[in-house]
Amino acid sequence: MDGLFRTRNMLLPSLAVWCQKQQRCCRFYCNLQTKRKHVSQHFQSMNLREESMVSKEGKPVEMTCKSQRLMLLGGLICPASPGCYHYMPYAVRAMEKLIKVIDQEMQAIGGQKMNMPTLCSAKLWRDSGRWELMGKELLRMKDRHGQEYCLGPTHEEAITDLIASQGCLSYKQLPLLLYQVTRKFRDEPKPRFGLLRGREFYMKDMYTFDASKEAALQTYECVSNAYSNIFNNLGLQFIKVQAATGSIGGTMSHEFQLPAEVGEDQLMMCANCDFSANVETMNSNEMGCPVCKGKLIESKGIEVGHTFFLGTKYSSVFNATVHTAQNKPVLAEMGCYGLGVSRILAASIEVLSTEDAIRWPDLIAPYQVCLIPPKKGSNEEKGAILLEELYDFISETVPRLKNEMVLDDRTRLTIGKRLKDANKLGYPYVIIGGKKVFDKPSLFELHNQNTGEILFLTKEAIIDLLSKVRTL
Repeated sequence: MDGLFRTRNMLLPSLAVWCQKQQRCCRFYCNLQTKRKHVSQHFQSMNLREESMVSKEGKPVEMTCKSQRLMLLGGLICPASPGCYHYMPYAVRAMEKLIKVIDQEMQAIGGQKMNMPTLCSAKLWRDSGRWELMGKELLRMKDRHGQEYCLGPTHEEAITDLIASQGCLSYKQLPLLLYQVTRKFRDEPKPRFGLLRGREFYMKDMYTFDASKEAALQTYECVSNAYSNIFNNLGLQFIKVQAATGSIGGTMSHEFQLPAEVGEDQLMMCANCDFSANVETMNSNEMGCPVCKGKLIESKGIEVGHTFFLGTKYSSVFNATVHTAQNKPVLAEMGCYGLGVSRILAASIEVLSTEDAIRWPDLIAPYQVCLIPPKKGSNEEKGAILLEELYDFISETVPRLKNEMVLDDRTRLTIGKRLKDANKLGYPYVIIGGKKVFDKPSLFELHNQNTGEILFLTKEAIIDLLSKVRTL
């Protein structure tokens, strides 16, 4: 008997551990089967109820603008080093959607997506004269063989050298529009404003090649219109202004600006006509509009896009040529066009959000719908089943929302606390399983975060409303 008791005492703890593992496996398998996305399983820096952030060095993080504060406290980004951030899963989802919006417009005008090395040869930059011109902003390095490189802040040299190496392009390939979405680097002396001014950032840069100035200017207008479409699709109020060409060079340049108090650019806009410009392009003694002499209104803006007509500035250096329809080789007329992808992400939060809650352009919200079941142990706890059934019903009835929903299963927290978290993260729609789910028929509490509207709807009415939600 003693032997049996000893065996039992040895087996029971092992059996208990095995049972716990099986329960975890069953829960995981169940989640795979239902394919519900649970907030508790998301990898996210949960600082939602923190009032401050601390860096890895133990120092408080300086929050210099609204978007930076909201993105840090919402766990969208985490500091890595000065001017560099970890992009957490929610931020990556939003950015991938933004890139999809950009891809659609770029490819609609004939853009072809590619990718170029981040490590750029110093020789190319010396050939163009920008190795010295860029100064300390250029992040430079040497490899083990003593060869010099920079981490590309932009790729005019690389793309022009590539085109030159391919021989003369045929007029049948023109206009040639090549673009990429990659990380860029700039050695900012004092990074600030979170993703608005960092040392490492995401950019969409496009480079175009034409056989004549007239054709290149038509391409310039075409890309500029595509940029306008992107911002209009996102529901962002923007201003297109005349701008300086700076270190990129060329003979014409325009910026796309989002008006914002935190903006670092000073803009001048005419009250009587369409004239608008960055103050950098204007004479210091210019008091009125240079077009109609009307009153100029000053504003601040966040630069989110920039277009340049380059002409032959780079093609003449690297001998990048194209053939005309008459089979004559000529230097390519070029343009370059940048969109600050990570900057648009932060700038949209800056201009759309309240002081304590993120508001997204509807197309790029990380998730469109958050469902909040009752707190565990509350009188309404049984309503959780009805909310899970609603989740599945939406997935089946509106399939495009299947991967756009999350279930906040942190039922140890009250509905109020989870609603506050959902509000901070900016889900466009929040659905709560409250007391009214026990009515006949069941009514669910739906919050439209962007309008502040609260509705009590049947599941059929919710489907009718959500079926109109824009998705990519």
